[in-house]
Amino acid sequence: MLLEPSFTSSVNNWLWGIANVLYLPKSFPRGLQALIVSSIIGIFSFIILMILRQSFLRLLLSYRGWMYENPKSHSVMTMLWCGGVKLLSGYKPSLYSCQRSLPRLPVPAVKDTLRRLYESLKPLCTEEELKEIKRLGKEFESTLAHKLQNVLYIKSWFCQNYVSDWWENYAYLMSRSPLPNNSNYYICDECYWMPTDKPVSRAATLIYSLLQFKRLIDREELEPLVIRNTVPICMAQYERLYSTARIPGDNTDKLLHCEESKHIVIYVKGIYYKLDICDAKNQFLAPTTLEEQLNWIVKDATLHAETLSDSEKSIPALTTLKRNQWATIRKTHLGSGVNRESRRIIEGAIFVVTLVDYEPKDLTEKGKYLLHGDGKNIWFDKSFHLILFGNGAAGLNCEHTIADAPAMAHMWEYILSREVIEKLFDENGYCMPFSRIFKQAKVKSPQRLIWEVSPELHNSIEEALALAKVSNDDLDLEVYDHKKFGKGAMKKCKVSPDAFVQLAIQLAYYKDAKKFVQTYEASMTRLYQGGRTETVRTCTVEAKDFVLNMMKDDVDKATKRALLQCAAAKHQNLYRDAMNGKGIDRHLFALYVACKGLGYESEFLHKIITRPWTLSTSQTPHTQMTALPDANLHIFDDKLCTGGGFGPVSDDGYGFSYIFPSDHRFFFHVSSKHTCPQTSSKRFVELVCESMEEMVALFTDD
Repeated sequence: MLLEPSFTSSVNNWLWGIANVLYLPKSFPRGLQALIVSSIIGIFSFIILMILRQSFLRLLLSYRGWMYENPKSHSVMTMLWCGGVKLLSGYKPSLYSCQRSLPRLPVPAVKDTLRRLYESLKPLCTEEELKEIKRLGKEFESTLAHKLQNVLYIKSWFCQNYVSDWWENYAYLMSRSPLPNNSNYYICDECYWMPTDKPVSRAATLIYSLLQFKRLIDREELEPLVIRNTVPICMAQYERLYSTARIPGDNTDKLLHCEESKHIVIYVKGIYYKLDICDAKNQFLAPTTLEEQLNWIVKDATLHAETLSDSEKSIPALTTLKRNQWATIRKTHLGSGVNRESRRIIEGAIFVVTLVDYEPKDLTEKGKYLLHGDGKNIWFDKSFHLILFGNGAAGLNCEHTIADAPAMAHMWEYILSREVIEKLFDENGYCMPFSRIFKQAKVKSPQRLIWEVSPELHNSIEEALALAKVSNDDLDLEVYDHKKFGKGAMKKCKVSPDAFVQLAIQLAYYKDAKKFVQTYEASMTRLYQGGRTETVRTCTVEAKDFVLNMMKDDVDKATKRALLQCAAAKHQNLYRDAMNGKGIDRHLFALYVACKGLGYESEFLHKIITRPWTLSTSQTPHTQMTALPDANLHIFDDKLCTGGGFGPVSDDGYGFSYIFPSDHRFFFHVSSKHTCPQTSSKRFVELVCESMEEMVALFTDD
């Protein structure tokens, strides 16, 4: 604007025209006028550039062809697309930098959803049952479907995700069932190795590492997760990992998120303590300082434990009750006075830590304790609960509404990998001190929480303890370390490890029950804004054909092998479809919610939604972080994460979770109920292992 070269005369005229439109005073120097105009143009240009970048990135991320290609041989188009995504994603993007660029979850066509539904029911229903379902489906399609679908279309235009908020409210918050063994899940630590046998010292370092991870989230410095080192996924669940609690209500619960929280809560020998995690200069307490504070808490708890009644030490048992019952007790007995103050401190804590003397003998005992505790030492409403055993082992109990297992597993992987890679303890197993440069400012002393237990509250606690004991005793859990072979052997069979295990589950269940049942496998929809989970219906026609032929001695290996690979390919395509918004169940769920919300009744939707999930399965993700050492190295054999599990969804079914931490082994977490005479977790694990060995044998020479 000041030099006015001849080749930019038209642009200059336009820029000086803007100066006239702005009515800048003529008394302003020419240079100042040029500065004002160029600043305004620069700001608007930058905004437009950011909007265009976001729009182009969203357009690119809507492409899904890459997922259906072989990862080792992408097409030219996909390679160019990868380059465009990386260019527009930017160098070292922050945690939420790609959130607005993620596409919205598409609403599938009703016709496509019904077609996939009928196909998924073929191996489960008789011809007469399927014919009746199709009749009801046709009636639904010609009457209510159009109205309900329009509601979902409109919602998808104005909401980040047309199903996630409803899923959170109706699948979790409105459920009145107790949280332990039903909704909450657990995650174990390393399978056999422990960095120290001092539980207090390990608790201190785990607390510090968890706070460091929280800082990365708060500052948006945590590296966002990407698929195949290119495609970003939704990281929204990380916002509520910490400082969140599920608050019980009469009809529906709500989530409380205390973003400014500066304390954690420690539970030792039945007593709660508030522990501020920052010093006077707002620095996180160092592990050695946390160790000192925890040792003080343990000594104080030992001193006061005998003076308290069993009811005062069992307040957390109330969180094991049905949600409406717990809500009434919370309002009546914990709504005023010291009880209210103590409760608010727990609910507002960043997280809760429990130190117990109990030492699990094996992986099964550890998993069972992490899932439900002893009925009185876990505040199940908290987003996650860190539990330390007497021998130094540790794990998490997690509330499901706040976040799905992959987000919690990512956080836990950060913590455990730091334990393995870094030297956090000295030769005696105590916390390694920081360098002399670090100086801890004045630290507040821990605060013991007080409860007043009335006779009515005492009775409620006793009732909760009795119900929790019945529920906990009924849980049949088996955690199994499969060392014979791992996903490496499955890959040699040219079969996806996930598909391999899912087909082994189908084969094992048929051997046991001589029938096929509706099976749920959790998949993610985090390629879209606000995405959470989708269902993969793994009991397919192809899986049924494979299982039936595997049970026949007169079918040759080649035929069985071909049927296995065909069923595995079908499973992989279903998994990809679920990730790409082409699943069945979340769409049907949203249609059902819209139907109820508009006051309609649909026999078809009710019939489909209420069908039981006898088998509920999930794979725990592993190695979500980059730049980690190779887990296949033998020095890490005893340091692999065991994964986690959950309770059975159906009273007469199984909950089946598995993790592939390396190429040479994997872990099963199988749950069922003792009161069901048809189920046995140990027997089912044995059948799955037997089935996998038979499947691997199909690919070996006689």
